[in-house]
Amino acid sequence: MAPAPGRAGCQQESVLYSIVMSEPIARTKRDERKECRREAIIEIAKRAFLEHGFAATSMSRIAAQCGGSKTTLWSHFPSKEDLFQAFVDKLVGDFAGALDEALLIGGGTEAALRRFGRVFVAKILSPESLGLKRLLAAEGHRFPEMTRVFYESGPKRTRARLAIYIASEMAAGHLRQGDSEVAARQFLSLCQAGCFSDMIWHRAGGPSSTPEADVDLAVEGFLRIWGTTE
Repeated sequence: MAPAPGRAGCQQESVLYSIVMSEPIARTKRDERKECRREAIIEIAKRAFLEHGFAATSMSRIAAQCGGSKTTLWSHFPSKEDLFQAFVDKLVGDFAGALDEALLIGGGTEAALRRFGRVFVAKILSPESLGLKRLLAAEGHRFPEMTRVFYESGPKRTRARLAIYIASEMAAGHLRQGDSEVAARQFLSLCQAGCFSDMIWHRAGGPSSTPEADVDLAVEGFLRIWGTTE
């Protein structure tokens, strides 16, 4: 029969148990600190990209503003392109869920499109989105990969979300049959025809309409094209 563990053995087991039990908490705290650091870097990079442009923003500049070394920065983002991707992903990801929710709440096709349009227009009129659009217009021809990153993460996914919904409404007979991708592109273009166009081109006197009016007109025009006679 094995002897019962002595006091020292019990204490050792207790210490080991405490270490084992505390390790997940320690890892979680480290993960939280790492994530907070990552988010802080993305925020600093966002300001640098929008203020100075992609070409003029260096990893050294961002590292200096973060108050750390380039080695620390590279441990999170191996390149400036990776950092730009993270900035775009965060910008787009913040409202992806809101777009999905707008289409799932119910209330009919017109109500869903109006909700979707308002979420979409509010986002593209935000200072961050307008700044990014101007950045892409100014430097996209020199950095095509930057433009591709934005398109794949933003416009392409947004249009795909809407196209899936429109296809389901076509199948249910709520919209006339046709190419749902084309229909989605048309609706999004209509949403951008007012305030967004005025602001991206710095229209003298400011926007000629309101975001709400733009969306209402977009929904009305879209349903005239794709709505059924029922």
